Parts: sequence; structure tokens; C-alpha cells
Amino acid sequence: MKSEDTPFEGGPMDGRVLPVLLGITGHPPKTYRIPVPAPDGGPPTVLVYRRVPRDRGPRTGLTRGWKYLHDPTGQAGRRQLRWPWSRPATARDATPEGKPDDTDG
Repeated sequence: MKSEDTPFEGGPMDGRVLPVLLGITGHPPKTYRIPVPAPDGGPPTVLVYRRVPRDRGPRTGLTRGWKYLHDPTGQAGRRQLRWPWSRPATARDATPEGKPDDTDG
């Protein structure tokens, strides 16, 4: 598999460059989790890094590479699923906006 040297910023991995495996699309994963074992044998601490664009090209504005930023909250990439049928109901009028109320047919 193909890998890319990716820099890490912030947190304990600040300034390090690690080879990260690329996915099918040629991009590294959106989040990178690094388990750090506890010295006393307890549960490991997980460092979470999220992928951001490294820099943009001067003419095209396309991303030239990726880097990982430390996410101290550990919630990067975790979004709540929002189903269309579970949205809160809004109080809407039956008449569409911008049209007169035509009740005579």
C-alpha cells in the first residue's frame, strides 16, 4: 500500500513526521488515533489528531498535502447521525411564501 510522510502539529507528537497509509482515494484518514499505554498497566490514553490541509497552491488553490492537528477534546470526526425524519418539527404555514392565499380555487 502507498503511504505519505505526514507532519503532526500540537500535543505530544508536535513536530514529528510519520508515514501514514493512504486510502483508496489517495488521502490519509480524516482522524488518526494513537493509543499510548499507561505506565502502570491501566487503560491506554488515546491521542486524537484530525486531518487539515497543509497549504494551498498559489494558482489553483488546490490542497498540496495534509497535516494532522491535535484535538485535545478527542471528538474529531464524531458527528451525531441526523435522520431526516428525526428533525424537530417547525411551525410552518400551509401557504408557500411569496404566494397569495388563494382559497377560491
